[in-house]
Amino acid sequence: MIDIIIPNYNGADLLPTCLDALRAQTRRDWLVTVVDDGSTDHSLALLATAYPEVHVVALERNRGLAAAVNAGLAATNAPYVVLLNNDTEATPHWLAELIGALERYPAYGFAASKLRLFDRRDMLHSAGDYYQFDGEPGSRGVWERDRGQYDALTEVFGPCAGAAAYRRAILETLAQSGRVFDEDLVMYCEDVDLNLRARHHGVRTLFVPTAVVYHRLSATGGGVLASYYCGRNFLLVWIKNMPLPLVRRHWGALCVSQLRFVFASLRHLREPAARARLRGQWAALRALPLFVGKRRQQSHLTDTTLAGFATALNLGLTAKARM
Repeated sequence: MIDIIIPNYNGADLLPTCLDALRAQTRRDWLVTVVDDGSTDHSLALLATAYPEVHVVALERNRGLAAAVNAGLAATNAPYVVLLNNDTEATPHWLAELIGALERYPAYGFAASKLRLFDRRDMLHSAGDYYQFDGEPGSRGVWERDRGQYDALTEVFGPCAGAAAYRRAILETLAQSGRVFDEDLVMYCEDVDLNLRARHHGVRTLFVPTAVVYHRLSATGGGVLASYYCGRNFLLVWIKNMPLPLVRRHWGALCVSQLRFVFASLRHLREPAARARLRGQWAALRALPLFVGKRRQQSHLTDTTLAGFATALNLGLTAKARM
């Protein structure tokens, strides 16, 4: 069985496209759980009347994406977990291809979908995610026309949680204080944090090019909200997860990256998103003691695992070189 978990916040206008696409899936051994994160629109009424087959977990107040997904994980128990954004439309064979890949290749713990833009369906948004030594995450193929250049079944650093599959047993081994996703990150980069923790344990991700999902960019979040949390969480995720030998080697690259964001924001200070990123970077400095403390929760890396971790980050350098 497969649990599909969809976090939702005021997404009544988005849910029909997402859920109708799931009804059209060729694979049928799944259950959908929508975690409503304190919506104030008619999301709950819509689900009750139009989608009675959907299990709903209704949070009393808005707690952020990481907390919503954790609530969905706590309410489900299937051996495979699929996370899906509410602003997506999956192609009919998506789930069969995504889970089928994990079934065929037991060496991989996570599987990444091919994400294309909802309104420009020949354009890529992600062909698997990567991560760089300077703390900047990214997506393979972003803004490229899909010409088949990412059609190989291949290992990537990690999946974008907007459309990703996980083995539940592995998620349980990665949980910290009983939670899979770090709720102190709130939203944005919570999947990057999970991917880094997975790499600490040698967990690998398979990119499945035939598992295609169309994504409306930032339909639920985005804008000022995204700028704030990316400004905050880029630094905190790096501080929390970068192994000490790589911290010594790459702290300068992190500083350059952070300063580059500061100067770029100062040049565009009249724009709300630029000011939000600066506020996020300042908030990251205030949260540093908390996230330095989280480093103690990480398992000690052996030389072999450290080498694998560095190799996984080099996958990101290879992806960036192709862009």
